[in-house]
Amino acid sequence: MEQRYQAVQDVLAGSTVTDVAERFGVSRQAVHRWLSWYQDEGLEGLADRSSRPRSSPGQTPPEVEALICELRRNHPRWGARRLVYELGRRDCPGPIPSRITVHRVLIRHGLIDPIPRRRRREDYRRWERGRPMELWQLDIVGGIQLADGGEAKVVTGVDDHSRFCVIAAVVRRATGRAVCLAFVEALQRFGVPEEVLTDNGKQFTARFGRGGGEVMFDRICRENGITHRLTKPRSPTTTGKVERFHQTLQRELLDDVEVWADPQEAQAAIDVFRHEYNTERPHQSLGMAFLADRFTACPAGEQLPLRLPPTLATTIPAPRRPLSTPPPSAVLSAPVATGGDVGLAVEVTRLVPPRATSPSAGNSSGSAPSEPGCRSLSGPTPPSSTCSSTASGSRPCRPGSLPLTCASSSPTAAFPPGRHRSPPDPPRPAPRSRSSGSSTPPA
Repeated sequence: MEQRYQAVQDVLAGSTVTDVAERFGVSRQAVHRWLSWYQDEGLEGLADRSSRPRSSPGQTPPEVEALICELRRNHPRWGARRLVYELGRRDCPGPIPSRITVHRVLIRHGLIDPIPRRRRREDYRRWERGRPMELWQLDIVGGIQLADGGEAKVVTGVDDHSRFCVIAAVVRRATGRAVCLAFVEALQRFGVPEEVLTDNGKQFTARFGRGGGEVMFDRICRENGITHRLTKPRSPTTTGKVERFHQTLQRELLDDVEVWADPQEAQAAIDVFRHEYNTERPHQSLGMAFLADRFTACPAGEQLPLRLPPTLATTIPAPRRPLSTPPPSAVLSAPVATGGDVGLAVEVTRLVPPRATSPSAGNSSGSAPSEPGCRSLSGPTPPSSTCSSTASGSRPCRPGSLPLTCASSSPTAAFPPGRHRSPPDPPRPAPRSRSSGSSTPPA
């Protein structure tokens, strides 16, 4: 205000409008406007005024702006492009605004935080196959926390041309067998694609595994005429379509549930989301078209029978459970093979009763024989083995009596090392007397 008043006073003092405008750095029209305001309203006419136009014909109607905010609050995942599409489908109370107008409305009401892009859209090279069933993109994603403390995985697959979700199977463990079962189910339902694109996970390839070779997924592709293509290591943008499906699945479903009761509950929820994703959700990269309108499966009459490995069953195997300990009386317990144990390693617990051996000479820890005489638990005593008491010249063991120690079954075990001589003959019992019924002990 002081600058305007000083310029007006200089003009009234005799300076030209051109010199005053040049000295204050404004246009001549501005100096004439200040003079007019001062003559009409005095000093108050030189105060700051609003630059807002009297009318804005292109302003978004308040009804349309309120509808945009309502849709955004009801669907926090919808962006400006999706909101423009939904305004066209509904009864919009005014002209449909552009995408940037909707974006500014959301920023003005604090419904989004403007974040600059890290990379320009022109930096990406987009590619797309010309028809459906030409290429599938497959991957594995986690994020399903279970009530028992574990984490389940989701085997996913999308068609490259239509972005149609062909695989969304929940598995407790993302093994090669579980991935192949989900892949085979999609082949039986939609037909055999020409190519599949995956990363270098061990479920899909042995490219970076020890020893190389061919995994089951490679074998299924080879036997059914499918070209298996692999991405460059650490290049997730190559399979960007299935990665984008992971982001949508995570934001619109998995983030809303912290813990799932079991994999079956998660599979039921993902099946509902998958149906909505394929049939009711427009896709921005396809010009807001529905995925089911662009996808066409192979006709049932043109599908060739699948060639699968013999070891591949029709159900996903259950997780391994620890084997129960058999009772001590059981000698051998062999588990019965069921459908859920096909292809898994089997651990057999075998309990063998202890086998005692006859102790050596001079050892007092021998076991009592189960039959009369000096006999080892491992079998009858050979004729050359004797009781220690007999070898020392004392009284022999009676039938049915319990000897203190027994010599080894080896003939030479009763003699010290280094001395080689034949042991004495075993004593012969004296003939029993008929009158007394007793036997005379040997000499």
